[in-house]
Amino acid sequence: MTMEMKDSGSVVLTAYHPHSPARIPGMEQSFVQDMPPSHSPSSRKSLSRCRRINRMLSNESAPPAFSRSNSQASMDSTSMEDFWCEVESIKESREDGSEEAMLLEFKPADEGELEAEWLQDVGLSTLISGAEEEDGQALLSTLTRTQAAAVQKRYNTYTQTLRKKNKHTVRDVRDIFGTSDSSPTFETVPVSPVSSNGIQLPGQKPVWKSVSSKSCLDCGIDKGSPSITEELSYEVSFSESITVLPKTQEWPKNQRFKKEDSALPKFLVRKSRFGLTEVGDLSPEDMKKIRYLSLIELTAFYDALGVELKRNRVERVRGRENGLFGVPLTVLLENDQKKVPGIKVPLIFQKLLLKLEETGLETEGILRVPGSASRVKNLHQELEAKFYEDTFDWDQVRNNDAAGLLKMFIRELPSPLFTVEYLPAFITLVEKISKIKLQLQALHLLIMLMPEANRDTAKAFLQFLKKVVANEGKNKMNLWNVSMIVAPNLFIYKGKRANQQEMQAAATTAHIVRLLIRYQDILWTVPSFLISQVRKMNEAAMNNSKRQLMFDKGVRKLLRRKMMERERPERPEGAVTFPPYLQSDIPEGVIRVYAPLHSKVSMAIQLNSQTKAKDILARFHCENSRGSSQNVKGQIQSLHEIGGNIGQHCLDPDAFMLDVYRANPQAEWVIKPKAS
Repeated sequence: MTMEMKDSGSVVLTAYHPHSPARIPGMEQSFVQDMPPSHSPSSRKSLSRCRRINRMLSNESAPPAFSRSNSQASMDSTSMEDFWCEVESIKESREDGSEEAMLLEFKPADEGELEAEWLQDVGLSTLISGAEEEDGQALLSTLTRTQAAAVQKRYNTYTQTLRKKNKHTVRDVRDIFGTSDSSPTFETVPVSPVSSNGIQLPGQKPVWKSVSSKSCLDCGIDKGSPSITEELSYEVSFSESITVLPKTQEWPKNQRFKKEDSALPKFLVRKSRFGLTEVGDLSPEDMKKIRYLSLIELTAFYDALGVELKRNRVERVRGRENGLFGVPLTVLLENDQKKVPGIKVPLIFQKLLLKLEETGLETEGILRVPGSASRVKNLHQELEAKFYEDTFDWDQVRNNDAAGLLKMFIRELPSPLFTVEYLPAFITLVEKISKIKLQLQALHLLIMLMPEANRDTAKAFLQFLKKVVANEGKNKMNLWNVSMIVAPNLFIYKGKRANQQEMQAAATTAHIVRLLIRYQDILWTVPSFLISQVRKMNEAAMNNSKRQLMFDKGVRKLLRRKMMERERPERPEGAVTFPPYLQSDIPEGVIRVYAPLHSKVSMAIQLNSQTKAKDILARFHCENSRGSSQNVKGQIQSLHEIGGNIGQHCLDPDAFMLDVYRANPQAEWVIKPKAS
């Protein structure tokens, strides 16, 4: 049997963290020290409460039998028992004073204010101020039809609200988009794949290579009936793909959730000739543009599906400025980077994960079975005092207590790990749209929207959860078990109607965590259509800058000097040279690759249609196998594309270099260690 999931129109999801007024307080239930959970009075009390909660939420007169080993059980009240026991455990611990309750304010706002904030969030504040800013113009010039329609719709709402308030004159939307109708409609026609490099190459069609996503193979899911296999392409924007659906198609309001792993499809990710790009492969400046475009694309995606994209307006709460728990991630990283430059995940979080990975992955019930609340509280205080002095004894920490500290760290973050602005909208989408592929595409864009510190920390957390699931045979924690335990620590629901709808929201949050764990490798890959748009943005900005620089006498003088230097005889190999766009003597299809950490620091390489980035790396490795230092030999080197129409791009080893070169002929090519 399965439980029908109905539209929970009034269920609002907020982040589960110590500043949410809807949050159920608490952390871990207290167990009698060294006493098995089944014999603990506290355990019997909590289990009894969990069963009462389940009975209440399922509207049943008696609790049905519960079996944790029944992998085919439907998502009814009993299959959610771990979720409710975790909620109860958190509540009891909070009542014991283990955590301090703080509130995160949600500010009311009218529609016009929300649209104004949206325009600012996507980098189009120029539409509000009326200023002719180059960045805004460059962004607008790269939008797809559905993205432009989404921007236009929000701008229309903003201007209409201002006119009603009689505040000031606003720009007509037709002046921005060059349309005669302020509300144009787009035909729902198939969209041909566009080259991911941002430049349409004449007479060339994209060449595809299907590769299995690791996220579909490493989570212990190939059990029982095989999963459905679907293809996933990043070449065309998600919202443009939706427009080919028949207009008469209606999404079912009722859907059925199944918790068995085989219900989740496997995805074959299409790898183009430009390879795949992970989040950390792009420069911070380009990732900022990815964030702008992701929010526009997410909005267009929801518009295409006919789902309202609601946003929470959150009043930021200032956290602690020092310590470990309850400190903003950015502050923690700023402090940690003084000790370890370049670190991306807080040291305390890394240490907790390392402790559990070294000793706790095979512990039965890890994450589910709570440690002692009193021990966790004492360890918390001791960590605050001794962690940065390197005097804390990690050998004294039991695995279940370490898991409790890990969950406490996540809950006490002043701003939640997964930011709350658009999570309610995603809950709505999951409850209305049953197709996993569409849910995954929306979640993918939400990951692109996350702040860098949150995204890097969340990635480390999900990688750990993936390892927990991989050890299911010993720890008895499958994907759904882990998802149910983690969900209450990340999210909390607020039902305004019947308890049954609270149950639906709870199941939805667990389903979201399941998607995050299962498809994490996909979610942390930057869609190539967004990279294409970033390239176009950078090209538009460069063209604008060139037009302005031509009127600068100093720049013209500098260019003349560069031209004279370019006409000098060729420099000896290994000497500093100018970027490729200033080298007239380099023929078409030849690039000069720099490797500053190697004994042979540069090499001219003739490209052909089959040359890959890994071939260039192999050639440098062969040429420098004797002369390079031991430090260089021990590092993983990657080929980077720098400058031109991209800030910095660490290339996929399988990227075909002639295609990348033609996409960005003005780039420099540098071999150096990949940023960790």
